[in-house]
Amino acid sequence: MNEENSNVLVEKEVKQVEVQPFLMPISKQNEIQIISTNTTPNQLVSQQYYEPSPFILANTEEATLHHLQNDCIIPVFRDSEQTIAHFQLINTVQECIAKAFPYPSSDKPEICVSHKVSGRIPKALHKPVKELLDNEKTLFWERMAFIIKIPSIINGNELSLTIGGIRSYKSSNLFNKKSMEHFKVFCGFQVKVCSNLCVWSDGFVDDLRASSVQELQAKILQLLQNYNAEHHLSEMKQLTDYSLTESQFASLIGRSRLYQHLPKSEKQNIPLLNFNDSHISTMAKDYYEDKNFCRQEDGRINLWDVYNLFTQANKSSYIDTFLDRNLNAFEFSKGIQKALNDSSNYHWFLS
Repeated sequence: MNEENSNVLVEKEVKQVEVQPFLMPISKQNEIQIISTNTTPNQLVSQQYYEPSPFILANTEEATLHHLQNDCIIPVFRDSEQTIAHFQLINTVQECIAKAFPYPSSDKPEICVSHKVSGRIPKALHKPVKELLDNEKTLFWERMAFIIKIPSIINGNELSLTIGGIRSYKSSNLFNKKSMEHFKVFCGFQVKVCSNLCVWSDGFVDDLRASSVQELQAKILQLLQNYNAEHHLSEMKQLTDYSLTESQFASLIGRSRLYQHLPKSEKQNIPLLNFNDSHISTMAKDYYEDKNFCRQEDGRINLWDVYNLFTQANKSSYIDTFLDRNLNAFEFSKGIQKALNDSSNYHWFLS
């Protein structure tokens, strides 16, 4: 191999994604018109209006790409090599979306940040805080999460194909010399009626490592190319065919609380549930009160609604645990589905 060309990134032909729609019963009150994904973006007209809702709530602030690019400093490693900035991750994902999907248009990124790190320039070292001028202050955000929706690939105007990621400087040791940096990136769907995210293992990289923007782009493109949106939709649709009785749901809530306090020797024989008591309490409340995913009149609730109770409760998670819990919500819901078919070790949660 020619050594001179060994590090050159060869761009593969990008496979465009096409998703066939089907109806998901998101709202019990409204009928949804299915619009084919083969139409052009200008033909995709929403049949309902949804109140804007953040995709994550806990301890975060909304931010803009302009703010990250112009108002925030970029942390460096101990050897003064710069990190991949938050805005560079977002820009890279936008470039990958333009290459991977049929239509170049996508919504503006929705960005949330947390854990503000403030500083000041050396000339303002001895100034009282209240006397600091704006040009004497510095800041960056330790954690950042974002999503980008692709409106041209939808499911009955209820699910939007969504790509996003999470970056936490906490996961990269900035006190060492420059090394691989860590990112979380996903491709999934967002439920438009409530902004809940739907993530599964085939569309999620928990620890994407890259040392340059070029390497980051190559790995994100690989994720988008390997993601099977139609299969993901099919797996979610299966959840609508299974229901829990009121008694089974009560067992699920009770067992989920007990799970937090099980001895380690017993817990290791039971499938992982990555939700705490606060999340479970929110689910119990929403079982009665949520306008989109609450119980039916006879107390039954289908697993699609249970899954959305999990993802709704997950909005209160911090940025660094948000995607992991979202993935666990899907895997857990599918495990309960198998338990109803007598083919899963998730029976413990329903017994």
